[in-house]
Amino acid sequence: MRTNRPYVQIDPDVLERVRQIDLLSYLREFEPSNLVKVKGTSNVYCTAEHDSLKISNGKWYWWSRGIGGYSALDYLVKVRGLGFTRAVETIIGKCAVEPPVYVEQKKTKKPKPLLLPDKSASNRVIYRYLSGRGIDRELIDLCVAEGRIFESLPYHNVVFVGFDKENKPRYASYRATGSMRILGDCSGSDKHYSFRLANSESNTVHIFECPIDLLSYATLLKMRGYDYRRFNLLSLAGIYSPNKDKELVKVPVALVNYLQEHPHTQKIAIHFDRDSKGREAAVALKNRLQKEYQVALLPSPQGKDFNDFLCLQLNIQKHKYKGRNDDR
Repeated sequence: MRTNRPYVQIDPDVLERVRQIDLLSYLREFEPSNLVKVKGTSNVYCTAEHDSLKISNGKWYWWSRGIGGYSALDYLVKVRGLGFTRAVETIIGKCAVEPPVYVEQKKTKKPKPLLLPDKSASNRVIYRYLSGRGIDRELIDLCVAEGRIFESLPYHNVVFVGFDKENKPRYASYRATGSMRILGDCSGSDKHYSFRLANSESNTVHIFECPIDLLSYATLLKMRGYDYRRFNLLSLAGIYSPNKDKELVKVPVALVNYLQEHPHTQKIAIHFDRDSKGREAAVALKNRLQKEYQVALLPSPQGKDFNDFLCLQLNIQKHKYKGRNDDR
């Protein structure tokens, strides 16, 4: 028999949930007056409409008709005579069965604790190394006193530490003080909190590729009569290269975090290296940020970076150690 009822496609997930609803639970919830416990039993029920329809142990059987099933859906189709679709819709309407919503759970990596290397009792090696790069002695003293720089054991590397707002160490990078160019981040480092010298009152932030360039710029400020402590100096712990269209896809997280913590910032001075990678990254970052901030490209006037420029100003030839330091 044809009807004017339109064809209804039932979501497979919904149908599966409907099939899982047993008759006893359905009657208890929606037709309690139609559910009767059989006397002398502990878990056998029948319906008020049909005393020979017994319900027990998750199943039902209509003895007078010789038919049975498991679910409420079976019951509505075989006993009530509803069409399959109408039976499903009846249960959906009463139980408010909805298709499950699958939310892709992001695998959240539990942050690793920052593992700082052991500290040397003496900072002689890193003082010699940083002084050999032209960094101001008073500036080194300040950073050592604040725990922003220390000498590690057993390799006597210089370690640069970044802190969060609660003054808790959250980031650390190391750099070899010998002839080999060995550098990297300590285990558990969070680049949101990279090495910086900050003045919360300033509305300008100066950004650098690495801590050595930052310290070189601070030294140059002091040489020119400025108080470097009145400046915001931020190392980005690396830079992102633009894509093939010269666009920057991602802003370094250290800068993102800084701007979020300092919403009054208006100006950004980019002091990246003068090589092709640094220039491209600087231009791309400026293009990305210049709608919201005043952005200036200010690479070193000479040399590859600000440490090169500082050494040129001080007539220092960068010293390269032949091996591990003699003081070790």
